[in-house]
Amino acid sequence: MQSSKRNRPVILLGASFIGVVIAACYAPVLFAASSNIKADGPRNSGTIHSHKRGDAKAGRDVFRFETFGDEGFWTDAARMPQGMMQSKITPLQLLDSGVQMDSEAIPADLKADISKEFKTDLSPANAPLLNDPQTTLKLVNANAVIGIVAKDSNGDSTIDIENGDKVGISCALCHTITDNSIFSKPGNGSVGRRRDGLTPYGLNVGKLLATAANSRVFWPILQHDNGGKTIGRAPKGLKPNSSEEEVDAYLSNPKYFPVGTFDDTPDGIGNSIIIQPLFRQDLAGPYGSSGQNAVLDDFSNTAYTILFDPTTLVSPGGRKFLQIMAGSDGIKLADSYEKILKETGVTGYPYIHARSGRKPGEEKSPVGLRVDNQKLLDLNAYLDSLPAPPGVHTDRTAEARGRELFRSHCTSCHNVDQSKPVPAIFIPMKTIYPGYRPVVMAKRKPPLSPVQNSPGTFDDKMIVVDASGRGEIRGNALPLLLDLARKPRFLHDASVIGLDSLLNPSRGLKAPHPFYLSQKSQRTDMAAFLKGLDTRQR
Repeated sequence: MQSSKRNRPVILLGASFIGVVIAACYAPVLFAASSNIKADGPRNSGTIHSHKRGDAKAGRDVFRFETFGDEGFWTDAARMPQGMMQSKITPLQLLDSGVQMDSEAIPADLKADISKEFKTDLSPANAPLLNDPQTTLKLVNANAVIGIVAKDSNGDSTIDIENGDKVGISCALCHTITDNSIFSKPGNGSVGRRRDGLTPYGLNVGKLLATAANSRVFWPILQHDNGGKTIGRAPKGLKPNSSEEEVDAYLSNPKYFPVGTFDDTPDGIGNSIIIQPLFRQDLAGPYGSSGQNAVLDDFSNTAYTILFDPTTLVSPGGRKFLQIMAGSDGIKLADSYEKILKETGVTGYPYIHARSGRKPGEEKSPVGLRVDNQKLLDLNAYLDSLPAPPGVHTDRTAEARGRELFRSHCTSCHNVDQSKPVPAIFIPMKTIYPGYRPVVMAKRKPPLSPVQNSPGTFDDKMIVVDASGRGEIRGNALPLLLDLARKPRFLHDASVIGLDSLLNPSRGLKAPHPFYLSQKSQRTDMAAFLKGLDTRQR
């Protein structure tokens, strides 16, 4: 990563819907030197921000199929279905991108035929349907491609994206897997019955975005060049006049946009983060890796009104929001984005269906918009109701030893009992990242913290986004410690592979989350305990 310490980059605030899981154990000192004081959780759990709930059954439909009109952005601006058709994307290619498919939505005859093909070597000769782009269209039209929602936009009572109908994006794209009952490709996509709320860690979001015929419209979440300086994983940033090919190359490169991550902050920084689970959100607040949203429905509203339709950022409310967060740099981003929209023939925006008239910059309405509040409350209820998956148990004796290690070393921040809410405390940046050496890049009006940067990708998410707007410290909120057996990468920047690596002192005392176990056997025990965690009290 390259970063400017003198020249300010284009930066602005965004709120995370996708969020993070920093799955590990915080502790005040190196594990090997810790005391033997044992506890079951921190003494001070912080302020729990409860949220209102609507109807969970209605919330399921919101989670799976509600777009609030964002199909205007994804079809008319990004032109994703057009790009998929032009590129002749096959079902197997979609699965290779980590996409999940709902077997219960696939038409019966097609389901029977492709089920047989999945049992072959998947070659064009033996699996013609799975290698046929026309099958992709049938699956999309049937709403079997989870999270890519086809709408009867022309009102003819049928769905056909080749003949005027549109597709939007719902929460389920990044927060649903299947039971693998028909097909599963390890590390990629699957076909089966839906399991809502779980992260598809093999989802290649960048590659999916690159299939859009107009990927330049993702400008706010791309890594920008600012006078030869840039912040993010790529060595060079993109410019407003960067070509479609250059944007696609950035998005589809897993070194710049890692698999299983999404860049959820429209700040001109290449800071995609691990997609978080959305089950048992009643245990999870505050929301986002920086805890920037105290209330779940505000968290969701930001996703709908900015991430699913970023053209709101050039509206009057969006511009005001950017100005609050980044001053002239925020206006510069809006101006360059508006120029891109004009150059690529995008009109009629913003597309999202939301109420206006709210004050921009507030957590409830960052760009002055809020979608149907009842549906947000229904979504709250559904996300609260989704069960955490059971833990994975391979060695109960090792788990018991790991539990005692956890009680001795991790409970200044984490609860042993995962049925309790995550402690609503913030871990200061200097504690979670001893190598944090920020340089102030811009002052902001209090209570907002200064915009500041420190070398390393772990810092990138925190440059602009934190919870200072409501008086909290600059630091990390705690994650759910659940479903860790499936999780391949750790820390929100996806920089650590595997639990053993996370707990290994070879990463160094200045590294993010430097809380280690020096003995391999202890790391094995701790990993066994963490993988076995679920919400059942033991």
